[in-house]
Amino acid sequence: MKSYSIVRIGDDYVVRADDKNILKVASRRRAAQLVTDAAELLNAQPEPVDDAEHPVVDSVPPI
Repeated sequence: MKSYSIVRIGDDYVVRADDKNILKVASRRRAAQLVTDAAELLNAQPEPVDDAEHPVVDSVPPI
């Protein structure tokens, strides 16, 4: 997962991933909750399947 930070810009809080601004919200607490939720969702994703291990079988017979 990337490195996230929350910075204040004017009256808003901006969630940053590495050096890119991702999201702007009015509350620091809300920004922190959104980062936590996103991290949990990313960690819940299944690992990608290696195509070499599971080759795709073509269901249409060759002509």
